[in-house]
Amino acid sequence: MAVYAVGDIQGCMDSLERLLAAIDYAPERDRLWLVGDLVNRGPRSLDVLRWARAQGDAIVAVLGNHDLHLLARAAGVAEAKRRDSLDDVLAAPDCDQLIDWLRARPLIHADDGHVLVHAGLHPRWTIGRARTLAAELETKLRGPDWKQWLTQLGGAAPAWRDDLDGAARVRALLAFFVRVRCCDRDAEPVLDFDGPPEDAPDDAVPWYALPDPAWADHVAIFGHWAAHGLRMGERWIATDAGCVWGKGLTAVRLPDRVVTHVKSVEVAS
Repeated sequence: MAVYAVGDIQGCMDSLERLLAAIDYAPERDRLWLVGDLVNRGPRSLDVLRWARAQGDAIVAVLGNHDLHLLARAAGVAEAKRRDSLDDVLAAPDCDQLIDWLRARPLIHADDGHVLVHAGLHPRWTIGRARTLAAELETKLRGPDWKQWLTQLGGAAPAWRDDLDGAARVRALLAFFVRVRCCDRDAEPVLDFDGPPEDAPDDAVPWYALPDPAWADHVAIFGHWAAHGLRMGERWIATDAGCVWGKGLTAVRLPDRVVTHVKSVEVAS
């Protein structure tokens, strides 16, 4: 059995099919770890969701910011954004089943010395602590009042503190799980920056570069940061190769880090 970490798909089903052929993916044999943002901006979000749901236990998919945006739109608590390509999902006859499947996905997944997350982790969080905090949000998202709960997502995120509660706690947690790229030296996310790490503002560093992180007994696998691109460090693997921006889609085989990359055939509108 091979385990592959796959970067942000974002509705790019044609590129995904190319990648699956390139790695000779077989669901009865292989496992795929998907870093989130299955949907949006690419042309075939509905097909990606249907494919992912059909894979059963062959995939693990964590939630990304675009996935949460789809859930918020399905709940009627978020407006369409200019670059959204989600209307086919929302109009599909199986929309309710797909939304229920999506909101049951985790925010992080840890196994065999690796941890999968869409964006990042706070440096004070051990993997156990991160899983506990993620479970707070996952329980609400899977519960009967999930639509009302999603109304808390909009608005500014405060710096993370253990004693936060209510909407402030939700936003501060999601600022790491699905939004962070860089942090300042006090580990507060710099959420208005999305360029390459070399162009980060003064006194800001990639979240994984903050010193002595508590999660570092695992290798962190993440996406979300297209301008970062595919890069690897000793304790981290960045997988977003910018597929929806016309670049490529990548699979990294774990644990030997063999890379398979296919050129994108989609470009976001």
